[in-house]
Amino acid sequence: MLVLRGFHHPAIAPACALTIGNFDGVHRGHQAMLALLNAEATQRGVPSCVLTFEPHPRDYFAAALKKPELAPARVGTLRDKLSELARCGVQQTVVLRFDAQLAAQSPQAFIDEVLVRGLGTRYVLVGDDFRFGRQRAGDYALLSRAGQSQGFDVARMNSYEITYPQAGSGAAQPVRVSSSEVRAALAAGRMDDAAQLLGRPYAISGHVVHGRKLGRALGEARSGAGNGFRTLNLRFAHWKPAASGIFAVWVHGLTQPPPGAACGQPLPGVANLGIRPSVDPDDVNGGRVLLETHCLEWPAHLGDEGAYGKIIRVELMHKLHDERRYDSLEALTAGIARDCADARAWFAAHAQTRRQTTRDRI
Repeated sequence: MLVLRGFHHPAIAPACALTIGNFDGVHRGHQAMLALLNAEATQRGVPSCVLTFEPHPRDYFAAALKKPELAPARVGTLRDKLSELARCGVQQTVVLRFDAQLAAQSPQAFIDEVLVRGLGTRYVLVGDDFRFGRQRAGDYALLSRAGQSQGFDVARMNSYEITYPQAGSGAAQPVRVSSSEVRAALAAGRMDDAAQLLGRPYAISGHVVHGRKLGRALGEARSGAGNGFRTLNLRFAHWKPAASGIFAVWVHGLTQPPPGAACGQPLPGVANLGIRPSVDPDDVNGGRVLLETHCLEWPAHLGDEGAYGKIIRVELMHKLHDERRYDSLEALTAGIARDCADARAWFAAHAQTRRQTTRDRI
């Protein structure tokens, strides 16, 4: 998939079939829309294209108004969004910076400058709640009229629903799939519900970065083991992740694939996603949100330093509890040990129903 920052680029296709949105999480509703987009692009002989925004428009307005509470929790990182768009068969993604100039652009100017002159749009597919332009003044009707006069087709896709038993309910109920619904499931720790909405386990990927290496010292102090509670640290770029807490996880990308296989087996682990309240906020990672993962089985071929710089994907399968503040390193060490034991117990209980991912989406 070709990824472009802005549409003023010589590599951009002269025409495309387009859909527009934030695509946070690339959930099953998004996937259905992208499948339709790809089909329409093939029929017209043009590439399929996603126009998305960074930062999220609501992030921009929250910062402009100095009201951080208006910013939405972020389901996925930009890396994960682009990876999922590529997996869905999108041929071209344009990441457009959302700034004051774009926020002030009228709906017609957006159509003229971005859709027509910038992207050469032949077909536009939008959701049933699509709004665009200054003060969200543009809607499907305006876009459809513009298409008729300016030579591109416009289509609208209705809400996508799935049916599954929700938490606290004995009967299956229809649910509109949306990023907001995914955020609600993740915030409540309903990882199975989030997986139903996403069509896959919720996961975060990225490069393993250096931390304080405190986990090694904690484990050594407790048991004398050389590896301790070593962690794999991934930075979550947004300050407000949709999920937080301690999780039983599967870690992809560390084991070597057997002959003829595309990827190695995932490793079980326990992970902390959040701000680590028991750790100094002025640590080497600058108080940023981290996903810190401890593998319950460490690959011997990696040695002490072999994971740094690797791209891994961590699937958050089951929430153990919210983040906790511990009053001492001894209490923190004991808490981590309990989390490891609880994660092992969860994996043991779910061993018979475990479905391992057979293709690597990194």
